[in-house]
Amino acid sequence: MAAVRLGKNHLRWCSVCNLPVLEDTVCSVCGNGTEEVDVTPPGDVRPAFPHDIELIKKLTDEQFGYGSGDALLPDGQIVLLNKAPSLDRMDEIIINGRTVASIRYDIGSGWKLLNRMQSAMRIEKVMTKGYVICDLSAVRFIRESKNLMVPGVADVHPDVKEEDEVIIADTEGNVIATGLAKMSAADMLRNEKGLAVKTKWTKPEELIISDKKVTWDDAVSANVPVLTRRKNEAVAFINSTIEKNDVPAVVSFSGGKDSLATLLLTMDAGRKLPVLFIDTGLEFSETVEHVHDTARTYDLELIEEKAPVDAFFGNVIQFGPPAKDFRWCCKTNKLGPTVNAILKNFPDGVLSFIGQRKYESEARHSKPRVWTNPWTPGQTGASPIQSWNSLHVWMYIFWKKAEYNVWYTKGLDRIGCFLCPASDLAELDIIKENSRYEQWDSYLNEFSSSRKLLEEWKRFALWRWKRAPQSIKDEILRITGKDIGELVKQTVRSEGPLFLKIQDGYSPCVLGLSVEGAVSRSVNIEKLRGLAHILGKDVSVDADGQWLSVNNVTVFGEGSVISKGSDEKRVRDAMKNMFSLIVRSEQCVGCSLCVARCPQNALSLNNGVISLDPDKCTQCGKCLDKCPAVSFRDEEFAM
Repeated sequence: MAAVRLGKNHLRWCSVCNLPVLEDTVCSVCGNGTEEVDVTPPGDVRPAFPHDIELIKKLTDEQFGYGSGDALLPDGQIVLLNKAPSLDRMDEIIINGRTVASIRYDIGSGWKLLNRMQSAMRIEKVMTKGYVICDLSAVRFIRESKNLMVPGVADVHPDVKEEDEVIIADTEGNVIATGLAKMSAADMLRNEKGLAVKTKWTKPEELIISDKKVTWDDAVSANVPVLTRRKNEAVAFINSTIEKNDVPAVVSFSGGKDSLATLLLTMDAGRKLPVLFIDTGLEFSETVEHVHDTARTYDLELIEEKAPVDAFFGNVIQFGPPAKDFRWCCKTNKLGPTVNAILKNFPDGVLSFIGQRKYESEARHSKPRVWTNPWTPGQTGASPIQSWNSLHVWMYIFWKKAEYNVWYTKGLDRIGCFLCPASDLAELDIIKENSRYEQWDSYLNEFSSSRKLLEEWKRFALWRWKRAPQSIKDEILRITGKDIGELVKQTVRSEGPLFLKIQDGYSPCVLGLSVEGAVSRSVNIEKLRGLAHILGKDVSVDADGQWLSVNNVTVFGEGSVISKGSDEKRVRDAMKNMFSLIVRSEQCVGCSLCVARCPQNALSLNNGVISLDPDKCTQCGKCLDKCPAVSFRDEEFAM
């Protein structure tokens, strides 16, 4: 995954005070200059909570010996984390103004520590394993970014295995590089040639470390000037936006850090706005409790709208598990209740202050600070913290000494539905400890059993995609030796009446317009392929026959359909036309009406089977007129 820059890197560091400083080139505490901290974009840096620090120390001790964790992260220091691009999850570790290492969650094996030179030098005196000793004659070549070859290996810890993260030191105990073992310890010592360690970080650096003990209170104090500026700008925005919109105002509160900061800012603006909370029915119980506690603490009116009890588990029967690219649940559990809440409480319109930030995603980066959404009638959204990064938000919350959602202290960096398909495997590992996950786990077991899916489908949470990215396909093949098409292939009923259930609208989770559909039984992609050019010239078909895509509509063999676009009517019409084509491909009665309607003679009927010549088809749509096989009754194309 490539790094995406969504805004300026605001993270700087005062080496004298040993504190992070946002934006300012001069430290407000000591008056010395600050230095920009090198982090991977987008640089949405956040605090490392005790749970995070404990995990990092545990991994370090496991890989390099007891005491290595404390050497890497001494007590009494500010530690930051920065989420970096990865197949699943990776966080850069920042301490003393340097990105010293990373932790990465690997599909199939879990978390591991990835050293850089700074972290390797921190633990070189205490490490008791995970090392390879190189001959002094090999040092020059390694420092020229060369790999360590077998003839250059002087010694190696006997527990080193192929693909282990290792530290290379010379025979005098000096760290030379970090890298990935390409042989076991026994093979390095037994073989006469070959690649021993593929090096990663090799250039010599000065060890940067500070003994100055600091706290988050110290960090907040050092950032009061920038927090004050940010607060004042946000307060002015809140008040001016309220004055420009002659409707009631509320704070949309999800129970996460961004909406909490937004709520606190409205109170700094002298406002006591009602709190609007949409309980999707998929929230953590701690999130619901936090929302109620916050409203009580600040004596604010709480407007709570709950999704219907069966909004998710009633619809999952037809739609199957939601996916990153098939988020039907956003409509049933979020959009619907939001619209109901607004129409019920604010029939003449409402101004909602929302904790949206451009550092969260490319979609949010491109969104304006004030916007309207046609799918939530009467609602105007506004974000006071649009240009804040995560550390701005956390510093402000610490400054206000506000209580925040306890799930942040358990390893999650964002709070949402407990079964959200946008979750990483690393997050799902944490969430699985929650009792709410038991119902979802039970459903996944029943679904995979009924569809005869292989166990890897659930183990690697492959339900999170309808069309997995190539990087995931490659990794799953590397780990399991199986093609992902084999792992996601479902056995679905291929007989019975055809009808389509849809959920359409704007998806609050991905800020996009889409219609998700569920066909009552499986779709023969090869049959559909023969007619697909009727809807568009460019037809894409999966090599394994799992899906077909045309005109921004994708159909999956198990019966899922998704239509995307920017125009509501076109998106819905495209879904309706696709279902018409599915019915024709599955249930053609051989009447040849469509053949007669085609002015280009692109359609023909042979032995009762309709076929299309794509070179002749002009996509005029005349063949899509009434067909004996197609009848759109309410129960066949229904919300």
